[in-house]
Amino acid sequence: MFSRFFNPGKRRFEDLTEQEILALAISSEEDDARIYLAYADGLHADFPDSAKVFIEMAEEEQTHRNWLIDLHKNRFGDTIPLVRRDHIQGYFQRKPDWLSRPLSIEKTRKMAEEMEAQAQNFYEVAVKRCADADTRKLLGDLAVAERDHSTLAHRLGLTHVPESVQDTEAAREHRQFILTFVQPGLAGLMDGSVSTLAPIFATAFATHDTWTTFLVGLSASVGAGISMGFTEVASDDGVISGRGSPMKRGFAAGIMTAVGGLGHALPYLITDFWTATVIAIIVVFVELWIITWIQNKYMETPWLRATFQVVLGGALVFAAGVLIGNA
Repeated sequence: MFSRFFNPGKRRFEDLTEQEILALAISSEEDDARIYLAYADGLHADFPDSAKVFIEMAEEEQTHRNWLIDLHKNRFGDTIPLVRRDHIQGYFQRKPDWLSRPLSIEKTRKMAEEMEAQAQNFYEVAVKRCADADTRKLLGDLAVAERDHSTLAHRLGLTHVPESVQDTEAAREHRQFILTFVQPGLAGLMDGSVSTLAPIFATAFATHDTWTTFLVGLSASVGAGISMGFTEVASDDGVISGRGSPMKRGFAAGIMTAVGGLGHALPYLITDFWTATVIAIIVVFVELWIITWIQNKYMETPWLRATFQVVLGGALVFAAGVLIGNA
């Protein structure tokens, strides 16, 4: 958690020089081209026409890369600094879904659309950071190119792009809601539900005092919520990633972290220890399976891996709390 807070080794986008911004744009276009080619390779057997579209998109990215390299050579020479997205605060860590087989055409389309949206957002922000006229022109042209790309949905023959401006705005607003509130909230819920298991059940079995256990659970949940909220705020200002206001994301993550912990703390308001404990254990069991379902549904984690990560991990944390409490 603290590594996220301090972001060791990562640069802030606003601290980059114009040369470093160009270098970042070049490496991003190179990476996107390789990802599109990987998608094409994965789709070739079952969806050959769609694979051709991704090959065309990779060629477009290579063209953008060449324009950027030419500009860099004219302004700064032949040596291009190594600056990648992983080096900059605010970028999403992409799951390498292009390595999966078989590839789902629907998931592939959605991921590629997100890549185009992120590239457009990057160029729109980057052009504001540059003073050189030629650089501003090229970055602005690339932003327009990303925005005016024939959408992947149409190019794959899928009905996805809304027909009216109102629908387009609604779709954009929905996507922003997911990025700003849903994703941080889900991360907080998972963190709060698992991280508070050990202190709550260690206290419960050490003291057999329901009120003390509730107070410990309340303090652990609120403390974890505050920590998670501040971490989310500090991890990403939302400018490059397009995830929206860090304050909104921080509140979403913090509140849901506290809610996740309070779920199995509230039963200890019941004065009978064993009744409260049995109910709390049932709540934990339900919580862990709900989190497993959320990971599979919204984060596309395979069921087996999600079960291993959440249920087994949560069970180990729970067992640790019980063992410590009985020590």
